[in-house]
Amino acid sequence: MPEPGSPKVTHLLHRWTLGDRDALESLMPVVYGELRRLARRSIAGEQPDHTLQTTALVHEAYLRLICQDRTKWKDRAHFFGVAAQMMRRILIDYARAARTDKRRIMVGTIPLDDARPGAPARAIDFLDLHEALEELQRFDEQKARVVELRFFGGLSVEEASEVLGISTATVKREWNVARAWLAHRLNIRDS
Repeated sequence: MPEPGSPKVTHLLHRWTLGDRDALESLMPVVYGELRRLARRSIAGEQPDHTLQTTALVHEAYLRLICQDRTKWKDRAHFFGVAAQMMRRILIDYARAARTDKRRIMVGTIPLDDARPGAPARAIDFLDLHEALEELQRFDEQKARVVELRFFGGLSVEEASEVLGISTATVKREWNVARAWLAHRLNIRDS
């Protein structure tokens, strides 16, 4: 993930945390491109006929982000981690609403099937993945958070490490175990 004006982003986030609304206005043009990239990545696996567009997802996430008055922003990675989480929640709400019409299928851009080398990539139902991730979170919140940041947020191992305050080796280990568990859990649902 490129780091658009990383020191500038962190500085603006700190000013925003202190209540400077001008900092928020200055921040959005700096991070907008990266938010669009996150949104494109989040939507990439949706069926071609879905109606939620990248711009709509970015704008909805933006509206939720500006309501984060109590958040003490640490840095750029923290901001994009929260943005990725919000985009995931928006897509879940969207998928739930659309489920009555037809099931939405999402193909992960970082395939969970990497847990089984040689396995063909397969479509993943977004809501099934969400439910499995919630189950994982009930017994291992850190693994679930790593998946959320890496799979939904597109953060690198290093960025996820920074957001979570853990080593890159721990992120890699948690990512591998979580992918294997999710792949197993999602395969059980298929049978």
